[in-house]
Amino acid sequence: MRLRNIPGAREAVAQDRRCVQSSEETKQGWKNIFGNDNPIAVEVGMGKGRFITDMAVKYPDINFVGIERYESVMIKALKKLDEMEKEPENLRFIRMDAAEIEQFFAKGEVSKIYLNFSDPWPKARHAKRRLESREFLKIFSGILAEDGIIEFKTDNKDLFDFALEEIEPAGCELLYMSRDLHSDEAEMKDNVMTEYEEKFSAKGNPIFKYKIKFK
Repeated sequence: MRLRNIPGAREAVAQDRRCVQSSEETKQGWKNIFGNDNPIAVEVGMGKGRFITDMAVKYPDINFVGIERYESVMIKALKKLDEMEKEPENLRFIRMDAAEIEQFFAKGEVSKIYLNFSDPWPKARHAKRRLESREFLKIFSGILAEDGIIEFKTDNKDLFDFALEEIEPAGCELLYMSRDLHSDEAEMKDNVMTEYEEKFSAKGNPIFKYKIKFK
């Protein structure tokens, strides 16, 4: 489905204080951006921002960074912040391609990466574009802390099966896996849903999830 362009979205994102505009800002240190040394968690492909905004509210002692490729999507997340009575100060956005993530974060700087309902890129020739591919996992390894964790959720069985096969070749180990997340009471206690998760689970679709880390 073609993404609908929103007039003025690019300019609005470029001028918004909550958006990091270039890697030059982060080279000075995320401490200067957030004003503290709290752990950093990143959502790659944040969409309209519901998940990462809710996480920032729930965990004020963690700094959250949402990455999104399209301004027309990110502008919706910014509008949600504008509508909040008190928006979280521990949240920033970056308009960028995930392949460029090492330009914005130093080695070992990120404690957790969230991959939520990523584009499945269903054609086999596009497998390397999937965020759960060994190619992307190795990129993420460059910014994750020694015990950093990657959490992945999806309703796409084929993508999940692919993601599981990529764990070992990428040098990772599986910490947790479920093919029906919403039936796992213990895991659901702290689960924060995305827009897609709420939509698909309401239809009865099982939600798949894994947690991995590098060996």
